[in-house]
Amino acid sequence: MPTAMIFAAGLGTRLRPLTDNMPKALVRAGGRPLIRIISDKLVSCGYDDIVVNVHHFADMVEDYLRTLHYPGVRIRVSDERDFLRDTGGGIRHAGKFLAGSGHFLVHNVDILSNIDLVSFEASVRPDALATLSVSDRKTSRYLLFDDGMRLVGWTNLSTGEVRSPYPDVEPGNCRKYAFSGIHIISDEVFSLFGEKGFGEKFSIIDFYLKMAAERPVYGYVQDGLEVLDVGKPEQLAAASGFMTSHSM
Repeated sequence: MPTAMIFAAGLGTRLRPLTDNMPKALVRAGGRPLIRIISDKLVSCGYDDIVVNVHHFADMVEDYLRTLHYPGVRIRVSDERDFLRDTGGGIRHAGKFLAGSGHFLVHNVDILSNIDLVSFEASVRPDALATLSVSDRKTSRYLLFDDGMRLVGWTNLSTGEVRSPYPDVEPGNCRKYAFSGIHIISDEVFSLFGEKGFGEKFSIIDFYLKMAAERPVYGYVQDGLEVLDVGKPEQLAAASGFMTSHSM
């Protein structure tokens, strides 16, 4: 039973004033709520167990999820009404649904792309703690990989900051890719979160960077991958054309 988690708990501050009265997950792109677009894609690619985390206007998201009917598909809610746990904490909190899955996919609700999820699943190496969908696009923050596409660090080109478990890592000698917000994670992480000192709220990228020297975290590059982050109004305005061009 392929399992996936949709991050839908965020405040959507970049989309204000739209998100003053609704959750980001229900903002429409190309006529459909974002949560529906991502759910449709997951189901069409064979995912039949979907977990959605909720916080901002949680009742509205839950009410909408009840209207979704995919034969043979189970949709469950990971409730973060008490407080937002960030990406890593959100995954840990959803462990009661995700542990035992072998591995599971995580997809941000505000990311539209032409990713082939079937090929992405097939790319996962047996030793991978996580596999991150990345692309060669212009940004200020990059994940750093070695020639075998194993994660070795992170850098912010604007500030010159470098983070890595390897003290001598040199960004200029690494492959630099932007993270898409889509990743496949081994359920081994649930035993590692506490063991490595991660609590209720933390970034999953922080976890990956801490673990990278001990366990392989790989990058996956799909030829022709196009990603649209619709977390800002100007990008949301481009969503309809993006979806039409990619038959979404």
